[in-house]
Amino acid sequence: MNEFMVVILLALLPVAGSVIGGIAPEFFKISPKNLGLALHATTGIILAVISIELIPRSLEAGNPFVIILAFIAGGIFFILIDQFIHIQTRLSSSDKKGAWAIYLGILVDLFTDGLMIGTSSLISLQLGFLLALGQVSANIPGSFASIAKFKDRGVNQKRRIILNFSSVIPVLIGATAGYWLVKGEPEIVKFALLSFTAGILLTVTVEEIIPESHRDGEARLAALAFIGGFALFALISSYVT
Repeated sequence: MNEFMVVILLALLPVAGSVIGGIAPEFFKISPKNLGLALHATTGIILAVISIELIPRSLEAGNPFVIILAFIAGGIFFILIDQFIHIQTRLSSSDKKGAWAIYLGILVDLFTDGLMIGTSSLISLQLGFLLALGQVSANIPGSFASIAKFKDRGVNQKRRIILNFSSVIPVLIGATAGYWLVKGEPEIVKFALLSFTAGILLTVTVEEIIPESHRDGEARLAALAFIGGFALFALISSYVT
Protein backbone atom coordinates (compact mmCIF):
# COMPACT_ATOMS: atom_id res chain seq x y z
CA MET A 1 0.00 0.00 0.00
CA ASN A 2 1.50 3.35 -1.03
CA GLU A 3 1.90 6.31 1.30
CA PHE A 4 -0.97 8.34 -0.14
CA MET A 5 -3.46 5.50 0.37
CA VAL A 6 -2.35 5.26 4.01
CA VAL A 7 -3.05 9.01 4.36
CA ILE A 8 -6.55 8.52 2.91
CA LEU A 9 -7.23 5.69 5.36
CA LEU A 10 -6.06 7.85 8.25
CA ALA A 11 -8.33 10.67 7.05
CA LEU A 12 -11.30 8.30 7.24
CA LEU A 13 -10.83 7.98 11.02
CA PRO A 14 -12.18 11.46 11.86
CA VAL A 15 -14.91 10.86 9.27
CA ALA A 16 -15.93 7.77 11.26
CA GLY A 17 -16.10 9.86 14.42
CA SER A 18 -18.19 12.51 12.68
CA VAL A 19 -20.62 9.95 11.21
CA ILE A 20 -21.02 8.10 14.51
CA GLY A 21 -21.67 11.36 16.35
CA GLY A 22 -24.14 12.47 13.64
CA ILE A 23 -26.12 9.22 13.75
CA ALA A 24 -26.67 9.36 17.52
CA PRO A 25 -29.24 12.23 17.47
CA GLU A 26 -31.48 10.10 15.26
CA PHE A 27 -31.92 7.66 18.16
CA PHE A 28 -31.26 9.68 21.30
CA LYS A 29 -32.47 13.02 22.58
CA ILE A 30 -30.08 14.70 24.97
CA SER A 31 -30.79 17.84 26.95
CA PRO A 32 -29.16 21.12 25.88
CA LYS A 33 -26.98 21.12 28.99
CA ASN A 34 -25.67 17.63 28.18
CA LEU A 35 -24.92 18.87 24.67
CA GLY A 36 -22.90 21.57 26.43
CA LEU A 37 -20.96 18.84 28.22
CA ALA A 38 -20.17 17.19 24.88
CA LEU A 39 -18.93 20.47 23.46
CA HIS A 40 -16.77 21.09 26.56
CA ALA A 41 -15.16 17.68 25.97
CA THR A 42 -14.59 18.59 22.30
CA THR A 43 -12.94 21.85 23.37
CA GLY A 44 -10.59 20.02 25.72
CA ILE A 45 -9.52 17.59 23.00
CA ILE A 46 -8.94 20.29 20.37
CA LEU A 47 -6.91 22.47 22.75
CA ALA A 48 -4.84 19.42 23.70
CA VAL A 49 -4.14 18.66 20.03
CA ILE A 50 -2.95 22.24 19.52
CA SER A 51 -0.92 22.65 22.71
CA ILE A 52 0.59 19.16 23.00
CA GLU A 53 1.29 18.29 19.37
CA LEU A 54 0.75 20.97 16.71
CA ILE A 55 2.44 24.07 18.12
CA PRO A 56 5.36 22.41 20.00
CA ARG A 57 6.29 20.28 16.98
CA SER A 58 5.93 23.21 14.59
CA LEU A 59 8.18 25.45 16.68
CA GLU A 60 10.85 22.75 16.56
CA ALA A 61 11.13 23.37 12.80
CA GLY A 62 13.64 26.14 13.51
CA ASN A 63 11.98 29.34 12.27
CA PRO A 64 9.52 30.60 14.89
CA PHE A 65 8.67 33.75 12.88
CA VAL A 66 7.36 31.72 9.94
CA ILE A 67 5.48 29.33 12.23
CA ILE A 68 3.78 32.11 14.20
CA LEU A 69 2.95 34.00 11.01
CA ALA A 70 1.31 30.87 9.61
CA PHE A 71 -0.60 30.44 12.87
CA ILE A 72 -1.95 34.01 12.63
CA ALA A 73 -2.85 33.45 8.96
CA GLY A 74 -4.89 30.40 9.97
CA GLY A 75 -6.82 32.44 12.51
CA ILE A 76 -7.47 35.22 9.99
CA PHE A 77 -8.60 32.65 7.42
CA PHE A 78 -11.27 31.31 9.75
CA ILE A 79 -12.37 34.79 10.82
CA LEU A 80 -13.04 35.64 7.16
CA ILE A 81 -14.98 32.40 6.65
CA ASP A 82 -16.88 33.02 9.88
CA GLN A 83 -17.85 36.52 8.81
CA PHE A 84 -19.23 35.13 5.55
CA ILE A 85 -21.24 32.52 7.48
CA HIS A 86 -22.74 35.15 9.80
CA ILE A 87 -23.63 37.42 6.88
CA GLN A 88 -25.38 34.52 5.14
CA THR A 89 -27.21 33.65 8.37
CA ARG A 90 -28.48 37.22 8.79
CA LEU A 91 -29.64 37.28 5.17
CA SER A 92 -31.44 33.95 5.52
CA SER A 93 -35.21 34.17 5.65
CA SER A 94 -35.74 30.79 7.31
CA ASP A 95 -34.21 28.55 9.94
CA LYS A 96 -33.35 25.96 7.29
CA LYS A 97 -31.29 28.47 5.31
CA GLY A 98 -29.57 29.46 8.51
CA ALA A 99 -28.80 25.80 9.15
CA TRP A 100 -27.10 25.57 5.77
CA ALA A 101 -24.93 28.54 6.69
CA ILE A 102 -23.98 26.79 9.93
CA TYR A 103 -23.12 23.66 7.94
CA LEU A 104 -20.53 25.64 5.99
CA GLY A 105 -18.69 26.11 9.29
CA ILE A 106 -18.77 22.33 9.81
CA LEU A 107 -17.26 21.81 6.36
CA VAL A 108 -14.40 24.20 7.18
CA ASP A 109 -13.64 22.27 10.37
CA LEU A 110 -13.67 18.91 8.56
CA PHE A 111 -11.49 20.27 5.76
CA THR A 112 -9.00 21.39 8.42
CA ASP A 113 -8.96 17.85 9.86
CA GLY A 114 -7.98 16.45 6.47
CA LEU A 115 -5.41 19.16 5.80
CA MET A 116 -3.79 18.49 9.17
CA ILE A 117 -3.67 14.71 8.65
CA GLY A 118 -2.36 14.94 5.07
CA THR A 119 0.43 17.32 6.09
CA SER A 120 1.41 15.63 9.36
CA SER A 121 1.60 12.20 7.70
CA LEU A 122 4.44 13.46 5.51
CA ILE A 123 6.35 14.43 8.64
CA SER A 124 5.59 11.12 10.34
CA LEU A 125 2.86 8.53 9.79
CA GLN A 126 2.84 8.11 13.56
CA LEU A 127 2.01 11.82 13.95
CA GLY A 128 -0.70 11.56 11.29
CA PHE A 129 -2.23 8.60 13.11
CA LEU A 130 -2.11 10.41 16.46
CA LEU A 131 -3.82 13.54 15.11
CA ALA A 132 -6.42 11.41 13.33
CA LEU A 133 -7.22 9.66 16.62
CA GLY A 134 -7.50 13.02 18.36
CA GLN A 135 -10.02 14.25 15.79
CA VAL A 136 -12.07 11.04 16.08
CA SER A 137 -12.65 11.75 19.76
CA ALA A 138 -13.30 15.45 19.06
CA ASN A 139 -15.68 14.87 16.16
CA ILE A 140 -18.06 12.49 17.94
CA PRO A 141 -19.48 15.06 20.41
CA GLY A 142 -19.04 17.93 17.95
CA SER A 143 -21.00 16.19 15.17
CA PHE A 144 -23.64 15.06 17.65
CA ALA A 145 -24.26 18.64 18.72
CA SER A 146 -24.36 19.89 15.12
CA ILE A 147 -26.81 17.31 13.75
CA ALA A 148 -28.97 17.67 16.85
CA LYS A 149 -29.28 21.38 16.04
CA PHE A 150 -30.26 20.60 12.45
CA LYS A 151 -32.95 18.32 13.85
CA ASP A 152 -34.21 21.07 16.15
CA ARG A 153 -34.37 23.47 13.20
CA GLY A 154 -36.71 21.12 11.33
CA VAL A 155 -34.33 19.75 8.67
CA ASN A 156 -35.85 16.43 7.58
CA GLN A 157 -34.21 13.12 8.42
CA LYS A 158 -33.17 12.21 4.87
CA ARG A 159 -31.34 15.50 4.48
CA ARG A 160 -29.71 15.15 7.92
CA ILE A 161 -28.39 11.71 6.93
CA ILE A 162 -27.00 13.08 3.65
CA LEU A 163 -25.36 15.97 5.50
CA ASN A 164 -23.86 13.56 8.01
CA PHE A 165 -22.35 11.15 5.49
CA SER A 166 -21.17 13.94 3.19
CA SER A 167 -18.57 14.76 5.85
CA VAL A 168 -16.24 12.41 3.99
CA ILE A 169 -15.88 14.90 1.11
CA PRO A 170 -14.16 17.89 2.82
CA VAL A 171 -11.92 15.60 4.87
CA LEU A 172 -10.65 13.75 1.80
CA ILE A 173 -10.19 17.01 -0.13
CA GLY A 174 -8.23 18.44 2.79
CA ALA A 175 -6.08 15.32 3.17
CA THR A 176 -5.33 15.25 -0.55
CA ALA A 177 -4.45 18.95 -0.59
CA GLY A 178 -2.31 18.69 2.55
CA TYR A 179 -0.39 15.72 1.16
CA TRP A 180 0.32 16.94 -2.36
CA LEU A 181 0.85 20.64 -1.53
CA VAL A 182 3.83 19.94 0.73
CA LYS A 183 5.14 16.61 -0.58
CA GLY A 184 8.84 17.05 -1.31
CA GLU A 185 8.90 20.52 0.28
CA PRO A 186 11.30 21.51 3.11
CA GLU A 187 10.28 20.64 6.66
CA ILE A 188 9.59 24.29 7.50
CA VAL A 189 6.85 24.40 4.83
CA LYS A 190 5.18 21.29 6.27
CA PHE A 191 5.29 22.63 9.81
CA ALA A 192 4.05 26.05 8.66
CA LEU A 193 0.96 24.40 7.16
CA LEU A 194 0.44 22.50 10.41
CA SER A 195 0.66 25.80 12.30
CA PHE A 196 -1.86 27.27 9.86
CA THR A 197 -4.32 24.49 10.74
CA ALA A 198 -3.65 25.09 14.44
CA GLY A 199 -4.64 28.73 13.97
CA ILE A 200 -7.90 27.67 12.33
CA LEU A 201 -8.67 25.11 15.05
CA LEU A 202 -7.98 27.51 17.91
CA THR A 203 -10.10 30.26 16.38
CA VAL A 204 -13.07 28.00 15.60
CA THR A 205 -12.89 26.65 19.15
CA VAL A 206 -12.86 30.08 20.80
CA GLU A 207 -15.34 31.76 18.45
CA GLU A 208 -17.83 28.95 17.86
CA ILE A 209 -17.55 25.88 20.07
CA ILE A 210 -17.02 27.56 23.47
CA PRO A 211 -19.86 30.11 23.06
CA GLU A 212 -22.17 27.34 21.82
CA SER A 213 -21.30 25.16 24.82
CA HIS A 214 -22.58 27.94 27.15
CA ARG A 215 -25.64 28.93 25.12
CA ASP A 216 -28.07 27.02 27.37
CA GLY A 217 -26.31 27.78 30.63
CA GLU A 218 -23.37 26.17 32.35
CA ALA A 219 -23.87 22.41 32.57
CA ARG A 220 -22.94 20.69 35.81
CA LEU A 221 -19.50 19.10 35.59
CA ALA A 222 -18.75 21.14 32.43
CA ALA A 223 -15.23 21.96 33.62
CA LEU A 224 -14.64 18.29 34.37
CA ALA A 225 -15.74 17.36 30.82
CA PHE A 226 -13.25 19.91 29.46
CA ILE A 227 -10.41 18.57 31.61
CA GLY A 228 -11.39 15.00 30.75
CA GLY A 229 -11.22 15.74 27.02
CA PHE A 230 -7.80 17.34 27.38
CA ALA A 231 -6.55 14.44 29.52
CA LEU A 232 -7.90 11.88 27.04
CA PHE A 233 -5.80 13.26 24.19
CA ALA A 234 -2.78 13.70 26.45
CA LEU A 235 -3.07 10.02 27.34
CA ILE A 236 -3.41 8.98 23.69
CA SER A 237 -0.41 11.15 22.80
CA SER A 238 1.71 9.61 25.55
CA TYR A 239 1.09 6.05 24.38
CA VAL A 240 1.22 6.61 20.61
CA THR A 241 4.37 8.76 20.47
